[in-house]
Amino acid sequence: MNLLQDVAQNGLGKLTWLNETGWEPLSDGGLRIHAGPKTDFFQNPNRQGGSDSAHLLWLPVTGDFVAQAHVRPTFTSTYDAGALMVRADETHWAKVCFEATDFDTHAAVSVVTNGLSDDANGPNLDVPDVWLQIVREGDVLALHYALDGRAWRMVRYCALPLPDEVQVGIVAQSPIGPGTAIDVYRFTVEQRTVKNMRAGI
Repeated sequence: MNLLQDVAQNGLGKLTWLNETGWEPLSDGGLRIHAGPKTDFFQNPNRQGGSDSAHLLWLPVTGDFVAQAHVRPTFTSTYDAGALMVRADETHWAKVCFEATDFDTHAAVSVVTNGLSDDANGPNLDVPDVWLQIVREGDVLALHYALDGRAWRMVRYCALPLPDEVQVGIVAQSPIGPGTAIDVYRFTVEQRTVKNMRAGI
C-alpha cells in the first residue's frame, strides 16, 4: 500500500498531522513536506527542556509492523532531517533520521525517547536520498537504513514500552534552522512480524 498515492489523489486521506504544516504532491507521486523553523522532537537528556514541535504525518498502527520510507531532505541547517517515527506520546517514541549532523556530515541518526531522549549518530551517508525502516515486535524495535530499499543495515536495536496502538509516520524537522523541505517518495506500513529483526527481514 503506497499511502502517498492517497495523499496526492485525495488529500491527506487516512493520514493525520501532529503539528500541521504545508505540503504539496510531487510530479512523480511523492510528497514535499515543509518543516518550519526551530521544529524538533527531542527530550534533552540533561533535563534542560525538550521540544515536541516537529511535523509528523501519521496513521494508527496496531501490533507488530514494518514501516518504510524513502526520503530526500534539503539540508539547510544542522539537524535538518527527514525521519520515520513510531510514537506513543511526547515522551515515548523512536525515530530514525537522515540528518545533517553537527559534524558537517549527513548521516543515519537514531533517537529513542523513554522519558528522556537517547541520541546516536550512525554511519555518514554521501547520498541525496535514503530509505528508512522501523520494525516492531512487541516492545522491541529495530531501526534501519538502506541505500536501495532492500539491503537494510541496522542502526539501533532497543526495548521501548509502547501501547498496542501507536502512531507511525514521516517527520520533517529543522531544529535550529529557518526551516527546510523534505521530499518523501514512498511511505508504507505492513502489519507483520519479521524473521530477523537485526537484519530487518
